[in-house]
Amino acid sequence: MADTADTRTPAEIEADIRRRREVLAETLDEIGMRVHPKTIVGDAKAKVVSHVDHTLGRAYVQVNRVVSEVRSQFVDADGALRVERIVPVAMLAVGVVGLLTLSARRRRD
Repeated sequence: MADTADTRTPAEIEADIRRRREVLAETLDEIGMRVHPKTIVGDAKAKVVSHVDHTLGRAYVQVNRVVSEVRSQFVDADGALRVERIVPVAMLAVGVVGLLTLSARRRRD
């Protein structure tokens, strides 16, 4: 049979109990901080901010890609403007703005 008798002195037992209480007190303080409403709200805000940052980063990359693709349609490899593509787009833009202006004037009258 194994001997399970405690060979520690009462002073050693009291010291062990004191150390255990200190560890438990630290643990309870940590738990208290984790479940505190301000901590929970702060953690939730941090997660939302992280998600928004990630989403905005992805959107930024996507927008950069689209801008690069559009730019490549209007600028050749040497950096010169492609007039044959710019003129029709500019005329279309002027036409749309003109139509919007006319329709706005008709609504007012």
